This record gives sequence, C-alpha cells and structure tokens, in this order.
Amino acid sequence: MSDRERLARAALTRVLEPGDERGGRWLRECGGVELLRRITVRDGSAEQLNGMTAKRLAGYRLRVETADPARDLAAVAEVGGRFVCPGDQEWPTQLDDLGDTRPTGLWVRGRPGLRLWALRSVAVVGARACTPYGAHMATTLGAGLAERGWVVASGAAFGVDGAAHRGALAAGGATMAVLACGVDVVYPRGHTELIGRMVEQGLVIGELPPAAHPTRSRFILRNRVIAALTRGTVVVEAEYRSGSLVTARWAQRLGRFTMGVPGPATSGLSAGVHELLRGEGVLVTDAAEVAELVGDMGELAPARCGPVLPRDLLDAECGRVLDALPARGAADGREVARTAGTSADAALARLYELHSLGFVERHGDGWELTRRRTRNDDARRGGT
Repeated sequence: MSDRERLARAALTRVLEPGDERGGRWLRECGGVELLRRITVRDGSAEQLNGMTAKRLAGYRLRVETADPARDLAAVAEVGGRFVCPGDQEWPTQLDDLGDTRPTGLWVRGRPGLRLWALRSVAVVGARACTPYGAHMATTLGAGLAERGWVVASGAAFGVDGAAHRGALAAGGATMAVLACGVDVVYPRGHTELIGRMVEQGLVIGELPPAAHPTRSRFILRNRVIAALTRGTVVVEAEYRSGSLVTARWAQRLGRFTMGVPGPATSGLSAGVHELLRGEGVLVTDAAEVAELVGDMGELAPARCGPVLPRDLLDAECGRVLDALPARGAADGREVARTAGTSADAALARLYELHSLGFVERHGDGWELTRRRTRNDDARRGGT
C-alpha cells in the first residue's frame, strides 16, 4: 500500500465510525485517497456517491477537520505501535469476510505478528458482572487453550474477558485484546496492569485512532472484529441481552465455530448461553473440547467416562451371585443359588472366586459381604 493511501486510511479512522457499511462501500469503490478528497473538497463529487446524504456528509466534514493522520501515526509509534492496512503482510485476511464493514485499518500495539496469531486464535467472551463460576471457567479455558498453543482473544473488559486474558498470561501463553477505543487509551482503568502486560507479552488492537474513547455503540461494533479475527467464539455466562451474544451471532454469520459453557438452569447470567446452545451453539466444558472443535485433524479431546469400579470387572454370573447376598447377615450357598438363578455348585464356585477377590467372607456354612463392601453398597443405595 502506498504511503498516500496509508495516510488517507489513517485519517478515515477518525471520519468513519467502525462498521460504517456505506463508508466501507465507498472506500472499496474509490480507495482511501479519493474518498478522503471527495469528503474534504467541496466540488460536488462527494454528493455523487451512491447513498451519500447532506446530513451524513456534514458529519463527515466536521470530523475530517480534526483529522491529522501524520500526528496519529507518530502518536502510535511513540507507544511502540503501528497502523496495519488491508494488503499489508500483517493484515489478517479473515477480516475481509466482513465485507464492507471490514475495518478501515487496525491500530496495533505489541511485538508479535497479528496475521500469524490470528490464524490460531479463539475468542473467549462473556458477562462483565460474572459469577465466581464464570470467572473460574474463563480462567481455566484461557490457560488450557494457551497451553495447547492457541491465542486467546477477548475484549479486555471486566469479568469473563479479563479472566480469560489472565488465564492465558498465567500459563505463559499468547493473548490479544480488541479494544473499543484507541490502543493508547487504557479502558477500563481497573485493567491498567493487565493491558500493560498484554502490550508487553501479546497484542492490543483497535479500529479507532490514538486517544479515541469508547462509546456504547463502539463496544457492540468491536465484537464483529473479535468474531471475524478468530477461528471460533466461546461464550461464558451471558444474559439474554448481552454483547457477548452479539459476538456469537457474528461468528455464526461468518461461518465460525460458536460454543457455549453451560451454567445453572436457574442463573440469569447463563440464560443467554443456554439459548445459544439450543440453537447452533456447541456445548463445551474445557479447553480440550474447544480445541477439538476449532483445531486441526487429530486434536481430539480425551474420551470421557465414569470411574471403573472393581465390581465392573466381574462377569455376569459373578455379578448375579454377588447381588444375591443380603446387605446384612449371611446366606448359605443354596439360598444364594436360588436367588441368583443358578445351580448350587456354580454358586459355590462363584462364591469362592468372590472370596479370593475380597468381595465376600465365609462364616461357617454362610456367606456374607465383607464389611467394606457393605458400607460401599449402603453409600451407593443412599445416593440413588
């Protein structure tokens, strides 16, 4: 990309709001230099743009008066950042899936290459006012994904976002934050240390120029970048009205994997996640299940099953003989055979086998469960 086009796009990040679809279409049709010229020069060419209204053009011209791209590029360079444009080697081409809502460019802080990190990244998003359970799950997912070589992406907000970032950092892994403000602005202020660590160890990304502050709409529009940038989105706790669900819907629209971590059915903070899971979302409970879904062939989660008990290893006839013994007291061989539905000789052979395995004890002519087995059986009956 030419220097003139880069300067024009840097200026346009002050003129066009993130996700401005009409502005994105004009940018695609005209290029940054020409679009900026039409907005700036009052020769009637801007009015010829399809869909341009006088009100919209007036708003653009108010903003372009304050645009100073050279100053913004210098400001981001001063904090160790850069401006990445479509066509640059570092540009993540998956953002092109956003069509005309694609970012004009991205302001980036951090040493790693954005394109390479985005190729193996997963978004973990969720409620700001999360429960301890939500914070625990987000931290565990962040750490587990980082240990498996995945980049954890989120929005650096309080709650689930911050917990996911911290989990990845605690595991010595990679994490990146997509901000709804300038990359030189720390928001929220309570995450000053966390964002500072991400600048040093990871990446901090934003569509807005230096010193730009967040607004409610910018938070919502920021979520489309998180969804497009990553291979899949995991939602950990979200109410019905939640920005995290906006990220999930963008992920679905873009053909990305959409996952949710279930919570208590009585929790309003999990209601949005459960609604997602009733649709196209996939239920996940740990990093291995996330990696199996979004990863390459062979990245399988371990098989899940309950514990194998010694009793499970008995054959069918041994099991019937063992079940025939009373929970309390002893029974002779003929009584056991009658209850088990087998012959007396077969029952006696099985009782001796069970005796050698420690399941039963013999007292004279009677057989009874060992005391340890009796307590365990009582506990199992109490559980049912």
